[in-house]
Parts: sequence; structure tokens; C-alpha cells
Amino acid sequence: MKKTITAIFALLALVSLSACSPDPGSKAWCEAMKEKPKADWSSSDAATFTKHCVLGNYKKDY
Repeated sequence: MKKTITAIFALLALVSLSACSPDPGSKAWCEAMKEKPKADWSSSDAATFTKHCVLGNYKKDY
């Protein structure tokens, strides 16, 4: 029973943390990526950064 409750709380914490991250390509995401070491970027992150941040085509926050 305790394992089930712990698993539920862990899942809820994970979901709530992922909901707070900015949308890739948004201005907030671009600012966060500028602070993140380039070695930690994925190839997808680099492509999104180039497309939206370098070229200034930010995604709109809705």
C-alpha cells in the first residue's frame, strides 16, 4: 500500500514539474537554453534553438 501511494505522489510530482517547463521555441525557452551548457543540448534542441531563437521566430505563448 505504501509503495502505491509513493508511486502516485512521484508521478504527480513529475507531471507537475513537466507542466512548468516553457514551450520549445518560445522566448522563455530560448532564454533558458542560453543559460544551459551547450554540451547538454540534444540535436533537436540545437535545431529548435537555431530555428526560433537565432532567427527570431519565437513561438507565441498562448
